[in-house]
Amino acid sequence: MKRTFTAFSLLAIAALALTGCETTPRDTGAYLPVNTTVNDLENHERIVLLDPRVQTSVTCSGIQQRTAEGGLLEVTANLRNRENCRIQVQVNCVFKDDQGFPTEGEEAPFRTVILSENAQEPVQFKSLNDKAKRYTIRVREAH
Repeated sequence: MKRTFTAFSLLAIAALALTGCETTPRDTGAYLPVNTTVNDLENHERIVLLDPRVQTSVTCSGIQQRTAEGGLLEVTANLRNRENCRIQVQVNCVFKDDQGFPTEGEEAPFRTVILSENAQEPVQFKSLNDKAKRYTIRVREAH
């Protein structure tokens, strides 16, 4: 019995020692981007709400776009407070060229807007050069 157990033990140890770990081949090629359409609203929409709380509190009832003198793009957005209390948000606008890339120096700093109870407030932006053809208005919670 002892000899059989010892023989099986040696056989099992030899089998484990001679059996190697399976390795997957290492892939070192180029890769395509993953999830390119996730969280890319700023590439397609004219207005985006950057926070969940702003998403429930603020809506945009309309956006007016016109070309001012010198080919400058002028945008006015009507932001509306959907709550029964006064709220404070920050808004900015990123002007973009025909291909959707921001034009040089066109990202305005965020500015604070106070929205009264159930009120609507126009917010106006003007591009700095005539390269701006598209835009994205961004709204976030003010802290």
